[in-house]
Amino acid sequence: MQLTQILTSLGASVLIFSFLTPALGQTNAPNKADEVILDMNQAFKKNDKAQLSRLLPKAKGHALEPWAAYWELRVRLDQASDSEIQQFLTQYAGTYAEDRLRNDWLLQMGRQRDWADFAKEYPRFRMNDDREVRCYALSTEALISKPETAAELKRLWYAFRDTEDGCTYTAEKLYELKKIDSLDLWRKARLAMDNNRPRAAQLALNIESVELGKQAILIHADPQKYLDKRILAITKKRKELSVLALIRIANTDPDKAAQLLEKKWGLMLTKEEHNWVWAMIGKQAAQKLQDNAHSYFNKVSRNQDLNDDLLIWKTRAALRSGDWKAVISAVDAMDSAKQDPTWIYWKARGQLAANPSATEPMRLEALAALQSIASVKGFYEQLALEELGQAITAPAKPEALTPQEKSMAVQNAGLQRALTALSLGLRSEGNREWNYSTNLHTPGGMSERELLAAADLACSKQVWDRCINTSDRTKTQIDFDQRFPMPLKDTVLRKAKEIQLDPAYVYGLIRQESRFITDAKSVVGAAGLMQVMPATAKWTAKKIGMTNFQPHQITDQEINVAIGTGYLKLVLDDFDGSMPLAAAAYNAGPSRSRNWRKGPVLEAAIWAENIPFNETRDYVKKVLSNTTNYAAIITGQPQSLKARLGTVGPRNAQAPAENTDLP
Repeated sequence: MQLTQILTSLGASVLIFSFLTPALGQTNAPNKADEVILDMNQAFKKNDKAQLSRLLPKAKGHALEPWAAYWELRVRLDQASDSEIQQFLTQYAGTYAEDRLRNDWLLQMGRQRDWADFAKEYPRFRMNDDREVRCYALSTEALISKPETAAELKRLWYAFRDTEDGCTYTAEKLYELKKIDSLDLWRKARLAMDNNRPRAAQLALNIESVELGKQAILIHADPQKYLDKRILAITKKRKELSVLALIRIANTDPDKAAQLLEKKWGLMLTKEEHNWVWAMIGKQAAQKLQDNAHSYFNKVSRNQDLNDDLLIWKTRAALRSGDWKAVISAVDAMDSAKQDPTWIYWKARGQLAANPSATEPMRLEALAALQSIASVKGFYEQLALEELGQAITAPAKPEALTPQEKSMAVQNAGLQRALTALSLGLRSEGNREWNYSTNLHTPGGMSERELLAAADLACSKQVWDRCINTSDRTKTQIDFDQRFPMPLKDTVLRKAKEIQLDPAYVYGLIRQESRFITDAKSVVGAAGLMQVMPATAKWTAKKIGMTNFQPHQITDQEINVAIGTGYLKLVLDDFDGSMPLAAAAYNAGPSRSRNWRKGPVLEAAIWAENIPFNETRDYVKKVLSNTTNYAAIITGQPQSLKARLGTVGPRNAQAPAENTDLP
């Protein structure tokens, strides 16, 4: 087969593909009112107060007037009077801009310790999705005395990777009230050190002692030097500082940290500290795919001493080693994570592996757990279906939307503002306005029928990302036409067939890469439907015989599909047709995928779960899940995710040499 076939009919039947209909997004140029909004958006990004003030009167009456007013007031919020802020909140009541400004104002009041006004305004905060605002709220008299406040604060505080004021302030108050203790502070410092955030560790330890905070900074800079200067760790503080140093060393060299712990420091630590450090070492070894990761985790004597993140990595290492009993015990010790379909599935698999008899209670429990998550919704839900002996098929389409339901979506002011913003290229603003309208404007968000109607509106305007994301939120009424749209269907099917590539795999990848936004561009420069990097596009164009390719052409949908599918085919061939390996290579690069396949031969689901990069791990699972659902749509036949996954292991010695030229 010649890859140049991908260019067949490239110039024929050129499809006009935009994320908006002509009425919304195909005008030649913005009108004067739109230009005012765009100019104000640029002025807001530049913090140009004078320009914003001058342009605001010209935005009056525009659909995005609430945004214009928000930009103008936001840049001078610290100088605005309370009456001016309240006037804005009244004038734009019920809009995203109103609650967005309230969010910003609450943060400002928290930082200024204006608790009287904060307490009055906080109950009106509808979005209630800002963790720092919630932390400030926990410090108010109404909440700080509640028994559940300390647990909520720790959950929020530990989730912050970087420094912030709200949770740190509330932690300090709770510590003074003896509602959290020294170990809670040290655990925050441990997490910060593991995440390479020395300032966050310092702020946590400052609550107990400023000197301890200073020590955290020194340990981060040179942990070995700190340990070399200490012969013993007798006091609680000295032990915990040693823990921070060992965590820091484990980040770069888990085996070295293990040696230090075994030869000296482990004898001086408490049982809880001992278990935490071994788990940290195991986590770092697991992320490096070391064979000894599971053995490090096995030195943990009490799973209850670990947090969910460490237990998750312990479970992954156990999966990689085939230790099903360890999988079960680690999942059982998880807190909130055990409700994730990921760990429900793997615990059930562990129970089935350990109890082959159909009459044993544990086996019945496992089957019930699989039944509780089995659906076409996602990766582990699909695997649960297959574990129960069911194939993956496209569900029956929900009852058709009524004209009234469609009309309600069309008349929704927030959705219309979102579409207007998107039509002007204000994608961030449009997405936030849309998500607020569907998810947060009313408690619990829209009903399933309302979500289907909103998704239908987005689909009709070819705003595919909002169509997909909105429809994805329904739990019982699943519309595959909305969740898995197929823009450019003729083009994708034809080009995939020409190079013998599964079109469902192409669609599964595009859905995850760009959500069918033709002008999508990532922070690293990947562009277009299939998110191709400039250098990769240039290299691939030559390989497939595309002459006179210019970088700006990568956002042309036909050229992007031609180059993207051509590259994907080359990657797939280089990885022996393995969809999981090729997907990982497409996202993280072929060299990483080659390294990750080294080691034992594994179920691809276990291999994917052990991918060290969070983004790539999520990407591979979603691409393969998408692919299976697209295949069910395209073929109309039952499908198997497991068959697409197969196994992953070292390259076959008889296989052709690796294509090391592959970017």
